[in-house]
Amino acid sequence: MDGDREHILLRKIIDLREQNAVLAAENDRLRAERAALTKAVAKAHKRIEELKAARQPEPPSGGPPAAAAAADTPPAWVKPSVKRRKKRPGRKPGHPAALRPAPAKVDQHADVPLPRDGAGRESCPRCHACLLETAGHDRLVEDVAESQVVVKVYHTRSGWCPACRRRVESRAAEQPPAANLPHGQLGINALAFGVMLRIEYRLPFRQIAQLLADLPGLRVSAAAISRQLQRVAGWFADEFDRLLLQIRAAPRVHADETGWRTDGKNGQLWTVTTPSHTAYHVDESRAGRVIRELLGEAFGGTLVSDFYSAYAAMDCRKQKCLAHLLRELVDSARDSPAFAAGAFFRRAKRLIKEMLALKRRWDRMGDKVYVSRVIGLENRLRRLAEAEYGEPNERRIARRMRRHRNELTLFLWDRDLDGTNNAAERALRPAVVMRKVTGGSRSKRGAAAWAKVASLLRTARQQGRDLLAAIRAMLQAAWATDRPPCPVRER
Repeated sequence: MDGDREHILLRKIIDLREQNAVLAAENDRLRAERAALTKAVAKAHKRIEELKAARQPEPPSGGPPAAAAAADTPPAWVKPSVKRRKKRPGRKPGHPAALRPAPAKVDQHADVPLPRDGAGRESCPRCHACLLETAGHDRLVEDVAESQVVVKVYHTRSGWCPACRRRVESRAAEQPPAANLPHGQLGINALAFGVMLRIEYRLPFRQIAQLLADLPGLRVSAAAISRQLQRVAGWFADEFDRLLLQIRAAPRVHADETGWRTDGKNGQLWTVTTPSHTAYHVDESRAGRVIRELLGEAFGGTLVSDFYSAYAAMDCRKQKCLAHLLRELVDSARDSPAFAAGAFFRRAKRLIKEMLALKRRWDRMGDKVYVSRVIGLENRLRRLAEAEYGEPNERRIARRMRRHRNELTLFLWDRDLDGTNNAAERALRPAVVMRKVTGGSRSKRGAAAWAKVASLLRTARQQGRDLLAAIRAMLQAAWATDRPPCPVRER
């Protein structure tokens, strides 16, 4: 019995030794294969580095490696980084904090008691111990009420008017004109909210429809919102005409234009603006007739614009934008080293900056000193513009300064006239953001509707009016005039 057991154990030992030999051989094979792969990878990395060095030029002595320089260089379409001043955000130490003002009134009161124990004493909500030195507090919380759809039925009366020869119907002040539709119409608040989301906050029609469905639960399609915007623009036509009349009567008007696509075709978006009014207009043309139609043939104010030749069609006093001229000088100096090294660039740049700075100091110096300095600047401008130059950019800019010499210093004689066209560019900025969001307009009717409504909302914002209240007031005024009068005939 013991002999059989020894035989079995000896057989197992022999089997284990054989398995160990097989595993050792396999281990040696894998080590050799790993060494070969490591050598091949090192050879491949070396070849990659050789190919990179062959494709890139050697950097100058002391410079960074070519690979690192290429990695740090952004593509051509990426704007370069702008160096900012290292200024900490927020107010300086010691300044009072800027807090939201306290609410003017309290709409609701809510009592929030502490839990009480079996004896009726106020206790801790954590450990239920009896509280000592209890006190009351007033915690103001401003919240937004949950919106909801309100369906309102107007019970109206109608009858035939023999004087007007038409059927007339009663209508409430906030009720839109009746339409024979199988569904309900949008009310004045829904119209005002949708217009503000589209024009002021520049949301696409689909997002407006989704927002109305998510918040108040109003179901309306994107196409319906587009049609309602066009209806609102039709109701605002008289208000827009009055806006143009106010701009035409203004003593100073800023004008500018930018691109605007309508139904896939390139066009122009024009704007004319004053400190309290702004009007937009979409047109296929960029010719001078557009600005004449906007401001009228009898415009007697001062027109502030850039150097675009279409504004020469206006027979009025003009002030050209000095910021555009300064930007032209800087761009030309960037592209032409010969122009940047010349005296004309330095003298013209210094002259424009002195003109703008002198206007800001008008109130701090007497009129006699100010007038003498203005005359000195005008003489410097005349000498600079009439001199002879050999460099092409100098001849081109000097010719522009000669042509508009009287239109470059007009702002120095008018306290309320600006020497730049920044007002018109600020008025165009929301439209440019709208163009980036939507790509333009899908139809001429939609472009005209957007321009009219955007003009009135921009004007309301300039005047510090509440936008929703302003839209509702204009809608009610338009609906009131839309109601046909019924005169009383004498018997």
